[in-house]
Amino acid sequence: MNQYKPEGMLIHTERNREYTSSVERLAAALERGLILEAPAVLCDHKFNLQLELGAGIRAFIPREEVQYTEGGEPVKDIAILTRVGKSVCFKVLGFERLASGESVAILSRRAAQLECRENYISTLIPGDIIQSRITHLEGFGAFVDIGCGITSLLSIDCISVSRIAHPAARLGSGDTIYTVVKSIDENGRIYVSERELLGSWEENAALFVEGQTVRGIIRSVESYGVFVELRPNLAGLAEYRDDVRPGQTAAVFIKSIIPEKMKIKLIIIDAQDAPCPTPPLEYFIDPESVTHIDSWLYSPKGCKKVIESIF
Repeated sequence: MNQYKPEGMLIHTERNREYTSSVERLAAALERGLILEAPAVLCDHKFNLQLELGAGIRAFIPREEVQYTEGGEPVKDIAILTRVGKSVCFKVLGFERLASGESVAILSRRAAQLECRENYISTLIPGDIIQSRITHLEGFGAFVDIGCGITSLLSIDCISVSRIAHPAARLGSGDTIYTVVKSIDENGRIYVSERELLGSWEENAALFVEGQTVRGIIRSVESYGVFVELRPNLAGLAEYRDDVRPGQTAAVFIKSIIPEKMKIKLIIIDAQDAPCPTPPLEYFIDPESVTHIDSWLYSPKGCKKVIESIF
């Protein structure tokens, strides 16, 4: 089992609470080389991060130990400032005793990230299914933590087959999801995808029947029709209407389901601005038991249009 979790996933574990509860337990964590977590509560004028541990424990991460960088490049100020208020992973480097006799724990997030890179990130290959945590969203995609604060890009076209205008339509900062390693560049940077875990066209279409009226989300309005998302990996097409717009919730009648053309024809019954509750993501692969896939075929057999991923 992978022990290098995205930040925020260790902080409430029993082991983490135990080893951050006292100076003596931190010393034991140092001996064992454990990776722990605690919230960063302050960044001082020298850009050292102060962490909140057990009662009476003073602990900080020196600026140079806040983040691992390729080639030993200096850590950017913004990378340090944005950690305040968030959980950060760390290894214990040692202790300093102040003139007052108080002991201060010296920690390193960089050491935790370096170990994660060497023991986990470097072993990943395209097709591996991994746990990820959304750190922030941009128009072009979502940045995800794939272990100890090491980030990867989930581009907007890899979030789902159904088209969305912005990742916020599907994801939120702090969400924990599963992703597939899509590719690894020459510098070792990892790019991930999610749509391969959200089912094929047939798997999603099997949840609907012709003649049903169901709820969907209008994703785009084109001159030739209106795309309505029924599930993250499934959308249908309704005739053009000039009184609807993207983002609206729609009641749609399923006129026909055509596997050989990978199409679902819809009729919009009603549309309104009330938000459509986002259901929990449903994976068609059990990420707990399936940890790798070599390929994924979205299109039904016999369909001329082929949507697939080969890892």
